[in-house]
Amino acid sequence: MLKFTAEHEWLEFDGDVATVGITTYAVEQLGDLVFVELPEVGKSFAKNDDAATVESVKAASEVYCPLDGEITAVNDAIVADPSLINSDPQGAGWFFKLKLKNPSDADGLLDEAAYKELTA
Repeated sequence: MLKFTAEHEWLEFDGDVATVGITTYAVEQLGDLVFVELPEVGKSFAKNDDAATVESVKAASEVYCPLDGEITAVNDAIVADPSLINSDPQGAGWFFKLKLKNPSDADGLLDEAAYKELTA
């Protein structure tokens, strides 16, 4: 199941763990990414906390934690090569995995059709 936030994060769920990244739309708005800072594994975040940072040749932007939870893994490959996010934002360019505090909170996120409408 794929869900989206109005802040342009995507989430793919596997039980109570969500893989989180930024959408293709967000990458297109940012341009070529040159730097990524990821959260620490084991750190807990509340919904909408700043969890990661991306910098492009145009701007720096925060990546928000889409739901309450704890970071269980980060994608070190995008720190070493931020262009992975540009080439595959909703695949190899994922940012972190989040163990959800309340998995039912995902029901409040956007589905693909609602996200496409938002970005149209």
